[in-house]
Amino acid sequence: MFPYDFRTVNVEPWRERLPYDPLPPLLEAGDAALEYFARRDLLDEDVPPVSCLWDLPGARRILRPQLADGSWPAKSDDHPAIHYHLIETWRQFRYLVEMYGFTRADPCAERAAEFLFSCQTPEGDIRGFLANQYATYYTGAILSLLIQAGYADDPRLEKGMQWLLSMRQDDGGWSIPILTRYLDWATQYRLTSEWAEPLQPDRSQPFSHNWTGMVLRAFAAHPAYRASDAARVGAELLKSRFFQPDAYTSYQAASYWTRFDYPFWWNHLVSALDSITRIGVSSEDAQIQKALAWLAVHQQPDGLWRLDNARPPAQDKQTAKTRQTRLWVGLAVCRVLRRLLG
Repeated sequence: MFPYDFRTVNVEPWRERLPYDPLPPLLEAGDAALEYFARRDLLDEDVPPVSCLWDLPGARRILRPQLADGSWPAKSDDHPAIHYHLIETWRQFRYLVEMYGFTRADPCAERAAEFLFSCQTPEGDIRGFLANQYATYYTGAILSLLIQAGYADDPRLEKGMQWLLSMRQDDGGWSIPILTRYLDWATQYRLTSEWAEPLQPDRSQPFSHNWTGMVLRAFAAHPAYRASDAARVGAELLKSRFFQPDAYTSYQAASYWTRFDYPFWWNHLVSALDSITRIGVSSEDAQIQKALAWLAVHQQPDGLWRLDNARPPAQDKQTAKTRQTRLWVGLAVCRVLRRLLG
């Protein structure tokens, strides 16, 4: 791709919002996939079809251990009721979709998607993460990837989205159903590691911003559902909890808001903003302004963001993996800012 001359190009409003220009590290990192998405999504450049990334060494390395059924081999089998192949397949599929733009047009990605769909129950959820208990958060996260991979119009995807709608709390958000029962630790552990009938949620209990954030990724990714009332209500609830502790003890600390990863796993400020800005929100919204101010204050001189802002900087890991993740988090932040500020 052609070099980008930062001295001769007008700076867009979203870049002016930050103390340091985030584009140079993205374009100069030597990561072909990262540069591709930065040029496509941030600079509106004409780029080749995304399939040009599918033969990159990083993508091939992820695909190498894929099994014939489309899954990836499990790294553990401690509890027979937990579907470890499902967990590992979701983990690897994240990288293929989010970092290399894989879609169902690739046979390997199609096999992976079919494996994920094979874990869908007649009710519509993807089950196996918590043994036989409902996992709203993982179902939402997996559906988000499947939508991005080209399955938005698939009847199985629609069934999953309808299941998510059916599992809302009374306040319009989501939790993990078993958590709303406030069981003792031993009972909860047994029910999520051994086969048992799934518990229905106590819908009178409050939503969890952690699990609502993961579910909302599916609504934000879907071209129709992102405009739904459910998506709008979920987005409002999610941003109302920025920088606050969760309602439940799992990942409860407020510090989780500023512990970043990519591809997204747990909910955090950047992943939440990514979904909320896809669903639609005003840049003048008070909570959005608060989030943008935090991003500006905490941007580092290299143009990127630290991954764990709850720890002293001296404890940051200085590894190639950390650097790569910081770059991709930076891309995600830039996408958010561009949607909001143009």
